[in-house]
Amino acid sequence: MIEVKNLTFSYGKDKQALHGLNFSVADGEIFGFLGPNGSGKSTTQKILTGILKGHGGEVSLFGKDLRTAQTQEFFQQIGVLFEFPYLYANLSAVDNLNYFASFYPKEQLRDVKELLEELEFKKDFLNKPVSSYSKGMRQRVSMARALISNPKLLFLDEPTSGLDPAGAVLFRKIIEKERQKGTTVFLTTHNMLDADLLCDRVAFITNGNIVALDTPQNLKEKNSNHRIVVSYLYQGKRKEQTIEAPELKAGIPFAYDEIISIHSQEPTLEDVFIQYTGRGLS
Repeated sequence: MIEVKNLTFSYGKDKQALHGLNFSVADGEIFGFLGPNGSGKSTTQKILTGILKGHGGEVSLFGKDLRTAQTQEFFQQIGVLFEFPYLYANLSAVDNLNYFASFYPKEQLRDVKELLEELEFKKDFLNKPVSSYSKGMRQRVSMARALISNPKLLFLDEPTSGLDPAGAVLFRKIIEKERQKGTTVFLTTHNMLDADLLCDRVAFITNGNIVALDTPQNLKEKNSNHRIVVSYLYQGKRKEQTIEAPELKAGIPFAYDEIISIHSQEPTLEDVFIQYTGRGLS
């Protein structure tokens, strides 16, 4: 679906943002592109969506070179959720979506009200102006805008931003549902939980370079210290010991009356990111 070879980009003589990126995204894959502010992830997404011109290297989408593929038909196959909502504040959710839907063939479109219902948008606000919406409500309309055309390729920039925990769970379910339909998803986010739960593979980018690319599980396993924390009761007292994972092959290597819990010390995806980049995601 996406092929990127030696992608470079510069904002000026001494402001090179990308230093030869190489990655691919398969059909139907959810691909996470993760990095701190200023790392180059937004620049990369803007190039892939055709917003930013003048890149070096090779980029192809749908098997076609990006430089020559940007026709009306090309843009009708992609959906984009921007980090900040691009909506007309004086129009309602319904009017915004009907307007954006007018750029696509009718047979490609989803029903506006059914889509908003799936996104659990408040019915009382369907015909009220966007200026009266909360951040979470605007995010729901923005997601509806990205999905209205049944895109084959979906770019999502911070999709759960501004949502409460229930809203974030809903969005993750919707993204997974899109994948099940065969939609390819390119996800940029600061939210490591979203990346860990959703992505088939993730790329870590920092200072314009990809420093790691693998499945979330593989990255965590590769960077694990392979230790196990055992909580247990012995002679009426609760205790805890940390042991090396291979020691468990021969059984618990200490006396106990009852095992309460056994936990691996596998790092989180954010722990792994910091190991590779030396930086957090803020």
